Amino acid sequence: MNSFFKNWHFMRYFRLALALLLGYEAIRTREWFFMAFAAFFLVQAIFNFGCGPRGCAVPQKRNK
Repeated sequence: MNSFFKNWHFMRYFRLALALLLGYEAIRTREWFFMAFAAFFLVQAIFNFGCGPRGCAVPQKRNK
């Protein structure tokens, strides 16, 4: 378990916290639509998906 959290940074923890909060609120208020958002952020946190710094940048064309 310790190696699972080894390469985590602030945004991964933030996404995990947001997923847990949205999941809790979806269950508490019985608004099941929010469970999709909770699952989205949970998958982003676990698999480190998302547009991080320069993660979604368009490659620059290099002229030689």
